[in-house]
Amino acid sequence: MTVFCGIDWADDHHDIALVDHTGSVLLQRRINDDVEGWALLLDAFAEHGDTVESPIPVAIETSQGLLVSCLRATGRPVFAINPLAAARYRDRHSVARRKSDAGDALVLANILRTDMHAHRPLPTDTDQARAIAVLARAQQDAVWDRVIAHNRLRSLLHEYYPALLLAIASKRGGLMRPEARALLAAAPTPAKAARLTRPQLVAILRRAGRIRLLQAEATRLQQVLRADYLHQPVAVEDAMGVHALALLALLDAACSNADRLAEAASNAFRAHPDAAIITSFPGQGEVTGARILGELGDDRARFADARGLKAYAGSAPITRASGRVRSVTTRRIKNQRLAAAGYVWAFSALTASPGARAHYDRRRRHGDGHVAAQRNLFNRLLGCLHHCLAAGTHYDEAVAFPIPHDQPDSAAA
Repeated sequence: MTVFCGIDWADDHHDIALVDHTGSVLLQRRINDDVEGWALLLDAFAEHGDTVESPIPVAIETSQGLLVSCLRATGRPVFAINPLAAARYRDRHSVARRKSDAGDALVLANILRTDMHAHRPLPTDTDQARAIAVLARAQQDAVWDRVIAHNRLRSLLHEYYPALLLAIASKRGGLMRPEARALLAAAPTPAKAARLTRPQLVAILRRAGRIRLLQAEATRLQQVLRADYLHQPVAVEDAMGVHALALLALLDAACSNADRLAEAASNAFRAHPDAAIITSFPGQGEVTGARILGELGDDRARFADARGLKAYAGSAPITRASGRVRSVTTRRIKNQRLAAAGYVWAFSALTASPGARAHYDRRRRHGDGHVAAQRNLFNRLLGCLHHCLAAGTHYDEAVAFPIPHDQPDSAAA
């Protein structure tokens, strides 16, 4: 007898349902989110024919958490069902649109009973790849937090401290630069900045890690900070300075977290067997490579072909056709983290690969915008990466971007 399991999870408890191939309910119960609950779940599986050779598949509405990790450790197929898809299946069982935790667990079990072939189980990635995914996602979150903290601080400084913004206007990184943050910490208001002497500015730059052209940079900063600007009232300016220091602390923490997580993700990525193949591609560094590997995993059976991978990444367009109406649009439902990493990868590849640059320019001539052309380039690179990982070979520019027969080498260059 074939048995299917559905689990409706929550923070402190889970509802489980077991059904057979005819749809008959074999078991419905609630378990706690602890060791005792896990033991009860395993006992329920064992009572209904669960074996190592034929484990009971499980459907659940998440791919994260301790419960999912323990289920995957048993070697059974675990299907992470999108909550939106589960809601559509729920309407098949009740037109009254009723909802309960026990009913949702039953719906999930029936999804596997009727349509398991239409859903994909969680990949069987190695622990090493899953660890890289944790670090890469944390680092990506830290970068996004850093951008938010930077923009909040910049917006505040624009209201009362234009001198500092002008002083770093030509510097890459803006307020995220160590010397900019050190200067703001030493002088959080324009009045304090105007009183800074040249030796004090040199000391600030040296503490921030700068070692070259200290005197010249201190002179430039002093001239900018002592120029004439509009000012807030003194009390308001001092209050804004306190606010700026609070936002600066958030920015310092975000910058530190991003750097520390980038180093950890790079170290873990270098130790993975696929790192050499991924970094052989133009524009791929260790941090971007860790993000790509973290989202793709190292389960070679996860994607049957490159088309599935491209759809997962959102680089392939989606076609909608009904009658005489047909449209080809950008794919919105995708792995957003992988798509963000792909944009960075494609942008870096423009200067690292002549073939990638020629492909991008060709798409622009055909009418694509910048983002669309980069997405098309990412789509091309992703197909090459799928092939190289499957074959265990490194990137080859001549194979990835062959020169057309009607185009001479000099023109291609």
